[in-house]
Amino acid sequence: MVCGLNDLKRKEVIDITNGERLGFIDDIEIDMESSGVMALIIYGRPRFFGILGRDDDIVVKCDEIAVIGKDTILIRQENSNNVTKRHGFSLENLYK
Repeated sequence: MVCGLNDLKRKEVIDITNGERLGFIDDIEIDMESSGVMALIIYGRPRFFGILGRDDDIVVKCDEIAVIGKDTILIRQENSNNVTKRHGFSLENLYK
């Protein structure tokens, strides 16, 4: 199955280990040397309409993907407490 970025953005990501709905794909990471997709990125949710920044981004590595379906992407994270996150912008970061 061939899938473009626009197709991926319409798919919701669900962690099958705990049933948590993580959100929709917003971006992808590509390795320029191997021309392969490294990870799917879900942007953090805005806090208080974006005024207080947003939550951390969730980075889903390709080896964590269990199934890519028509409407959803099911992932399996062995330790969901250690979700790989990229830090988003927030007012708290200004004071550090």
